[in-house]
Amino acid sequence: MSTQIPKNLKYTKEHEWILIEGDTATVGITDFAQSALGDIVFCETPEVGTELAQGKTFGVVESIKSVSDLYSPVSGTVIEKNSDVEGSPEKINSNAYESWLIKVKVKNPGEISQLMTAEAYDQFCQTSA
Repeated sequence: MSTQIPKNLKYTKEHEWILIEGDTATVGITDFAQSALGDIVFCETPEVGTELAQGKTFGVVESIKSVSDLYSPVSGTVIEKNSDVEGSPEKINSNAYESWLIKVKVKNPGEISQLMTAEAYDQFCQTSA
């Protein structure tokens, strides 16, 4: 199974991706995750202002096969949510890396170093497939 793994992103073992721009993190689920889930029919993310903790759940994505929790790659405050994806969750299947879920103001930039690089995530996916 070949999936896209953009090099400019960081990744979690729970298959979330994160793009860091200054103190803002954009978060979504990876191509590997959407492929494993199948047709995504529902997505729920927290409201703006919600405090997140690294490694804790922040929402749910549901497919016709299963329900999966979403885990925050970093601690911080939700500053934006992608209501477009909540309204049309199938967009995640079309393009997982453009269909971001939330934007977070990062509280502790040191947490970013705990995330996987594209190369490490690729290895992780190959060993867990």
